Amino acid sequence: MGSHIWVFGSLNADLVVEVERQPRPGETLSGGDLAVIAGGKGANQAVAAARLGADVRMIGAVGDDAFSGILLDSLTEASVDHSRVRRSDRPTGAALITVAQSGENSIVISPGANADPTPESVVEDLRDIEPGDFLLCQLESPVETVEAALRHARARGAQTMLDPAPARPLPTSLLREVDILTPNEGEAATLRPTAPRDDPAAQAEALKAMGPGQVCLKLGAKGFYLDRTYPAFQVDAVDTTAAGDVFNAALAVALLEGRPLAFAAAAAAVSVTRKGAQPSAPSTEEVEMLLSNRQSV
Repeated sequence: MGSHIWVFGSLNADLVVEVERQPRPGETLSGGDLAVIAGGKGANQAVAAARLGADVRMIGAVGDDAFSGILLDSLTEASVDHSRVRRSDRPTGAALITVAQSGENSIVISPGANADPTPESVVEDLRDIEPGDFLLCQLESPVETVEAALRHARARGAQTMLDPAPARPLPTSLLREVDILTPNEGEAATLRPTAPRDDPAAQAEALKAMGPGQVCLKLGAKGFYLDRTYPAFQVDAVDTTAAGDVFNAALAVALLEGRPLAFAAAAAAVSVTRKGAQPSAPSTEEVEMLLSNRQSV
């Protein structure tokens, strides 16, 4: 029986500039120094799971350029197996991000190499997935390839988790291959516009009727819902970038290791207390400390 977390998804170089405010159409503003940070929802989840002690295998694609080295080095530093990350003739994926002093951000994503993986290539890369393993997917890769990955993993006896972000409608054929669907409130509304938005239990049931085995609703500062509501941890948030990615990774680790589900909320809470995507991912010790502090109150 396996005990690995596999991640199929995007690897992006996040190009971040801080600005006083977002520019208006046609306007040029001066900003702060450019920061190049390892990101991409897939790579974020892989790094977060590895920092929490999981044995992680990453599947995706990067270009043959300077950005690819930054992304692969970040995976290496976190002890993520990236031997299945393929090289592409296209540029490495990138996210162009401006962050205003108010905290508002504006993001343009260039998929680049992330658009390369095919259903055939991802099935080949998942040939060693086993019963007891987890596969985490998101939607910054081609949808048909995501569906093929989910289907193959389930056929091999692994559990599947889908973070349906960025938000988009999804075919029932894909959703039926998902064991755990983890939308936030906006993504849930995109998937099932007619579902009640003020009742997490009813919204989760409406989404389950579309095919997934379970639905975990991420409710932001209100916590999350998975069969019941789990409250969020109260922290001083600095940057919410990748909090959802950390949550997904930690939820998979909790389910794999038999930890309490609040472990996922605690991991996300720690991540928002510092800046950046992958740099904000916490260690197991940091998460356990936050959990123990709540229990001692």
